[in-house]
Amino acid sequence: MKRHPTLRSTGKRAARALARYIAAWVVGALVGPTAPALAQDLGIEAAAEEPGSELRVWLVTAAPGDAVWERYGHNAIRVVDTRTSRDVSYNWGIFDFEQVDFIPRFLQGRMLYRMAPFRTDAMIASYAQTNREVRLQELNLTPAQKLALRDFAEDNALPENRNYIYQYFVDNCSTRARDLLDLVLGGALRERYEALDRGASYRFHTRRLTQVDPLIYTGMDLLLGAPTDAPISAWDEMFIPMVMADELSSFSVSDASGVARPLVLSDEIVVPTSRAATPLAPPTWLWIYVLVGLLVGAALAGRSVERIRSSLLLRNAVLMLGTLWSLVGGVVGLVLVGLLFTDHIFSYRNENLFLANPLMLATAVLLPLTLLGERWQRRARTWSLALAGLALLGLLWHALPWSTQTNAMFFALMLPAHLGLAWGLRAVDPVQAD
Repeated sequence: MKRHPTLRSTGKRAARALARYIAAWVVGALVGPTAPALAQDLGIEAAAEEPGSELRVWLVTAAPGDAVWERYGHNAIRVVDTRTSRDVSYNWGIFDFEQVDFIPRFLQGRMLYRMAPFRTDAMIASYAQTNREVRLQELNLTPAQKLALRDFAEDNALPENRNYIYQYFVDNCSTRARDLLDLVLGGALRERYEALDRGASYRFHTRRLTQVDPLIYTGMDLLLGAPTDAPISAWDEMFIPMVMADELSSFSVSDASGVARPLVLSDEIVVPTSRAATPLAPPTWLWIYVLVGLLVGAALAGRSVERIRSSLLLRNAVLMLGTLWSLVGGVVGLVLVGLLFTDHIFSYRNENLFLANPLMLATAVLLPLTLLGERWQRRARTWSLALAGLALLGLLWHALPWSTQTNAMFFALMLPAHLGLAWGLRAVDPVQAD
């Protein structure tokens, strides 16, 4: 039977392709694998690489900067597509002072942050310009995990998904990156670190990271309430990017065969810094607050000293100091009360209200009125005694086991002033007696 011309030509092409394949195999045995030509000539699809194998993933961690919102550091997840050379870092720490209702949202504890992908080289360059150390850790994820991470991040970056309500301890740039890694790792991060307690609290980390600026340190500590002192797990501590980077450096996961493999393939500092190393613990500044508190208290008590009472200049100077102190304390008290009606949940149950409360505003009004005579002096004295008693009640509460707030430094700072003011008003100014 005569062969069909098409079958004959196909057979010849197959034979030639087979010959080329054998030749390529022989060469490949010497210089490396090659031979997709056979599959192409025979119309057979070559086996494709596993989806996601073209991706590489890093955790990017930036050390603290100068601004208040930079004191906790920052991080992002970098994804490089080796086929297209696309190199982006997914950043969950974007906010805008110009956004609509920024101030009301900030005051209410409902500030909007958003996520966005940035060119990695530009992002790292911006940190280098501000002298912030940048650490890169390449992550040992499977192709499927890298693909899932990239796809989730891309979906999160869409306009309808990118915004979220920021909570500085429990929902920030670092916890978002942590949660995404935990998601692609099947919950292994949470399982490992949620039960691990290193003895820290949110206040511990806030104090150690803000101590570079004593005024910010004092102000933030004053506004944070008892919930900040509750013990937290190592999982919770990852709200700080640097802690997360340190924990991941020693974390291992099991592969499909059950063999443990390090999560971090490489760990390098790509931008060094001349800044001092981040402190590992809060400062021991209690003695400073004791000293300042005693000085203010002694100055306010000086109104009862005969030499000061007999000098109009000195007496009025003490009066102005007491008025200013009461005004500041009253305004702080208003803020502390106002926070109770916001979503700033870590400012709830703030025992500093025993020391700084809106009632002090009345003292700020009464003190100048003491210039009008003994009647106003008695009223100011009675009011200041009541506030001193409230502060002493707070000290008693602080000593009881039901108190969970670590605020001894504010009793050291403010209690002497309350007592000194009450003591200084105990005598009538002779020049102004009715």
